[in-house]
Amino acid sequence: MSDFYFNIEEYILNHSDKEDSVLAELNRETNLKVLRPRMLSGHLQGKILEMISKMIRPQKILELGTYTGYSAICLAKGLQDKGILHSIEINDELEDLILKYIEKSGVKNKVKLHFGDARTLIPQINEMFDLVFIDADKREYLEYYNIVFDYVKPGGFMLADNVLWSGKVIEMETPDDDYTKGIFEFNDFLKNDDRVEKVILPLRDGLTLIRKK
Repeated sequence: MSDFYFNIEEYILNHSDKEDSVLAELNRETNLKVLRPRMLSGHLQGKILEMISKMIRPQKILELGTYTGYSAICLAKGLQDKGILHSIEINDELEDLILKYIEKSGVKNKVKLHFGDARTLIPQINEMFDLVFIDADKREYLEYYNIVFDYVKPGGFMLADNVLWSGKVIEMETPDDDYTKGIFEFNDFLKNDDRVEKVILPLRDGLTLIRKK
């Protein structure tokens, strides 16, 4: 990241709400103990996810890709009373860390954690959702989208993370790896899907905001 963009992000964070102390602790522990800590949403994106959730006031949220639980905690803060967030994670070795911070953050009763392949678990959960956050295996984004679509209420929202994929979406006319191909396929399909409204926000690695008509 250039000095300009680093300084801009620093300015933004300095003029936004301070990172929640529990989330700051989770951020530190993830960076110290877990592989690929860049996958964590972090302060800026986390606050935006929280604000989006608070604007929507969902009763049911689905998250694909829990990682260490940062985004789940942020999203859960916008739930209605007695609302529930179902979060699916493939790596069950992260369970203790996730549960530790979900409890510390005070959203334990609002988060239901599932371990396994989201493509199998979504139909098993069999709920209708007001908000879906897609942040799992990039190779499977389009498949996740197609599976989850019928479980999103009309007027409901979906968010898809990493849709700019470190700039590879404009650097490569022909993707040379399965992860980049997955993002390409998803973005191109979504562009032409008239069942939804959509806009890409240039936040961190790209976040697409999608509204089901």
